[in-house]
Amino acid sequence: MKSKPLIIFASAFVALILLTGACSAGFIAGQTYRGGSVNSVLLSPILPVLQNPGQSGDANGTPEDLNKLFEPFWQTWNLVKEEYVDQPVDEELMMRGAIRGMLESLGDQHTSYLDPQMFETANAHLQGEEYEGIGAWVDTTQDFLTVISPMPGSPAEKAGLRTNDKIIAIDGEDMTGIDGELVRQRVLGPKGTTVTLTIQRENVEPFDVEVTRDSIVVPTIDSRMLDGNVAYIQLFTFGDTTSNDLRDALKELMAQKPDGLILDLRYNGGGYLETAIDVASEFIGDGVVMYEEFGDGQRQAYEARGGGLATDIPMVVLINEGSASASEIVAGAIQDRGRGVLVGVTSFGKGSVQTYVPLVNEQGAVRVTIARWLTPNGRQIHEIGLDPDYVVEITEEDIANGVDPQLEKAVELLVQE
Repeated sequence: MKSKPLIIFASAFVALILLTGACSAGFIAGQTYRGGSVNSVLLSPILPVLQNPGQSGDANGTPEDLNKLFEPFWQTWNLVKEEYVDQPVDEELMMRGAIRGMLESLGDQHTSYLDPQMFETANAHLQGEEYEGIGAWVDTTQDFLTVISPMPGSPAEKAGLRTNDKIIAIDGEDMTGIDGELVRQRVLGPKGTTVTLTIQRENVEPFDVEVTRDSIVVPTIDSRMLDGNVAYIQLFTFGDTTSNDLRDALKELMAQKPDGLILDLRYNGGGYLETAIDVASEFIGDGVVMYEEFGDGQRQAYEARGGGLATDIPMVVLINEGSASASEIVAGAIQDRGRGVLVGVTSFGKGSVQTYVPLVNEQGAVRVTIARWLTPNGRQIHEIGLDPDYVVEITEEDIANGVDPQLEKAVELLVQE
């Protein structure tokens, strides 16, 4: 079996929460690494060269050709230190910039550098903490910071922000060409303060929205009984408490003997891989849930853990363009195993697995793609997504009228059972 980090995750598509606590916002991303071995395994090949410029080798046996490879780097480094017009230069920022550039050269938006501040709170929302901000999941990878979904009851929702709204200006300042992460940080702020967002919405002239930031506890789950004796569960993320929260909700709902169950994964950008397996195992009694495929072609199977509380009840899974990664693992497993049907529109298509690796000297962390995952039938969904069994779209008119045809279709299918 291929050696790899013990803790990995299937994350959202670089979707971030517009929240802030003491420092910053949380990524909808993976699990924080809690050990030390991965750090040395992944970083030792280059650390000696970076720490000892000008040496031809060291006690760790750094290859001579690697030293030669880095000669232009150190040539540039020394040139900037000695000749750059604004002295002294900040060597720490230069080092971080070098790491960031190295990872960006891979062309993988999910492999990136997190500076110490970003890393400190990278998973905080998955751990159920409270924040101050506007409460919206966003995508930082597009031309403009784009709303994935406002959180229920959040200032963003109350202000009328919608899926696919693009933030093109903040407090009157144009955000064209500004990195999405920097834009996200501009939206952050303490409770009670306001921020004016200029929104670009399809088929609408740009307009301003004033949002008052507030304290927000990131939701993980919502559950209730619907008309027709149908149980309904919505997962907002795959975090630290999701597995237990889901199990508690299932105990309460199943005690009411529902005729069917709807699992709503719309706008759920993902979270921990282990949580995804836990969630799938509540609905799939045994067998393969997903495969993890590495660069050398090796595969590792993840199977249902047994003991699920809802492995026999008829079910429907709701998905849409905001359902990504861990959500797609669960939905793909349910679809491939014939456990239920999918209703909605094609999912996002995030089928890669990342790990966080903390850097030495408290210099943040790197997030590295280490594998791709496949559905039980071996389907590749990366940049493809999952196609629903029943395609149901939601129109602007539906939104304006407060109508949810996707949910209505799911109830209809279960009532017909």
